[in-house]
Amino acid sequence: MLLFTITYSEAQLNINHYIRVGRTRISIGNYTGAIEYFNIVIKFKPYLPEPYFYRGVAKHQLEDFRGAILDYNQAIEIKPFYPQAYMNRGMAYHNLNEYDQAIADYNRGLEFDPENESIYNNRGIAKLALKDIEGAIQDYNKSLEINPKSTHALMNRSNAHIVEGNVEEAIRDLNQVIILRPHYAAAYLNRGLARFELDDYASALRDYDQAIRFEPDNALAFNNRGIVKHKLGDYEGAIMDYDVALKLNPEMASAYFNRAMAREILGRPGFENDYRIAAHLNPQFDLESRRIETEQLAQNQTQQTPSSSVQPDSTQNNSIPDQDTPGLNDENRQEQNTGETQNDSPKKRRQRINLIIEDSRDLPAEEEEEDVEDGLIQNRNVVIDLQPIFIVSAFEKNSVDYDRFQYYNLAIDELNKQNNYNPLLTITNKTAGNDLDIFKNFILYFNARLDVEKNSHNYLNRSIFYSLTGDFNAALEDVNLSIQMDENQAIAYYIRANTRYKMQEQIELLADTPGEVTVPVGGMAAGNEFFSVNLTEYQQIIDDYQTLLHLNPKFFFGYFNLAYMKLRMKDYESAMEDLSQAIELEPEFAEAYFNRGLTKIFLDDIDGGALDLSRAGELGIHGAYNIIKRYCN
Repeated sequence: MLLFTITYSEAQLNINHYIRVGRTRISIGNYTGAIEYFNIVIKFKPYLPEPYFYRGVAKHQLEDFRGAILDYNQAIEIKPFYPQAYMNRGMAYHNLNEYDQAIADYNRGLEFDPENESIYNNRGIAKLALKDIEGAIQDYNKSLEINPKSTHALMNRSNAHIVEGNVEEAIRDLNQVIILRPHYAAAYLNRGLARFELDDYASALRDYDQAIRFEPDNALAFNNRGIVKHKLGDYEGAIMDYDVALKLNPEMASAYFNRAMAREILGRPGFENDYRIAAHLNPQFDLESRRIETEQLAQNQTQQTPSSSVQPDSTQNNSIPDQDTPGLNDENRQEQNTGETQNDSPKKRRQRINLIIEDSRDLPAEEEEEDVEDGLIQNRNVVIDLQPIFIVSAFEKNSVDYDRFQYYNLAIDELNKQNNYNPLLTITNKTAGNDLDIFKNFILYFNARLDVEKNSHNYLNRSIFYSLTGDFNAALEDVNLSIQMDENQAIAYYIRANTRYKMQEQIELLADTPGEVTVPVGGMAAGNEFFSVNLTEYQQIIDDYQTLLHLNPKFFFGYFNLAYMKLRMKDYESAMEDLSQAIELEPEFAEAYFNRGLTKIFLDDIDGGALDLSRAGELGIHGAYNIIKRYCN
């Protein structure tokens, strides 16, 4: 009994350690690392709600909102009285623009925690997105009743006043924010915007000066201060501010557009190029196209109703209302300022008297800006390719390159036993790296073994290393001999199929065709679809995989590779079935989830694709989060 108690306590301590480390990783921004730790906890303690909740928080921060919702669902199922999980799930629904579901979750959270100021604040944001201004203000008021010093609620209430057209009341809220937080740059930035709308340029200029003082790397503050100087006739000073804004953010289309106008007024060269860059970065600033569209619209309206006049819409917003960041608890939740406009906060644009002012407030919006690359995994630009096929490779006996030992497989283990684990064979879809000389040595090794005994096993092994060194003809000759000697060894057909594919891949490369399969996502042009393949060669490859799976129906790598070939032949539905079969046999097959997710997106199943990519990211393919952000959110 004593031994059992000690063992149980140590196990419990270890689980607590993993949860603690996972939470620490969330707090320092290592979200993928946190997911790895919570995966371990869930594997051994699947009945605990906390690891699902915290893993949901990590996915939420990676902008994998659908994946986060699944984890919040699981946490709530285990622990129905979990107000923080309801709030976070509401935020995830909000991020997906599903505002009614977000409000339903906020309502549920308030049932269990009626004094939670953050839930009122977030519900107000969702109501504002649905244009329920009165309801939003009521929620912000309730949040402030609970915590009169909530700068989140004050900032958001000022946004609601802006939407209802009460700029003076918005300024009063911002004044209160500045009293509470006199060094809060976002409040000065937003108040500068409000004062600008009242044509109070002198006061707006002072606010932008303060915003820059407290946040000197804020490109929007420089752009907007330049506009105020522009309005006051200080074109030289305006250009200097636009220059700084573009140095801080070289992709700020509005700053190029504004600088172009100032340069044109002063007769300086370069304004044409600035107009051109602005139009390239954002079609909103393509003056020629907009002029033609406006003239065409005016002509159409005149034909329909001769007495009417046409006024082009001068306002375009593209932002999502801000929310409290999903975090560990109220004390250590990261603060995401409602008025800030960093790379991780969507921005809006407003055209006013031909000048493009960057709006830092979080008002209801229709579309988002293009992604900006920063240190977050989901914002890194990645090449969107299918995960490549899995092949048989090898290590030296004492190798400790664990990264390539991804999945255990009985067929490979049997080959290793026959080889006495030297060479040590494995299945991987990683490149060989610097192992070419090692592989050549193994060819010599099996040459010697074949001199002693010409059997199926030795020919099969030598074919593996011929293929790894790029001698595909010799590899094919050896594997054919191996199959002739023993036609019932399933792994031989797998090796032959892989060898045939590698041969075909080299032919395609020599023909100057792409070497990787790319699934066109996001409604790309037809020209980006798969290139033509040699159907006869690919059919032989497919036949080998099918023979393999007939002999060994549980060999999940065979289904994965077979799906890859079918995707090359544009047989998408059948490929999806094979990937599903691979996942059924190996529920943690990250690459299969990834490829199935890409294929679903290509077939316009965005939700299904996002969930598959979420699972792939959870299992370690971190590039999946970038694709979720770019094509699913």
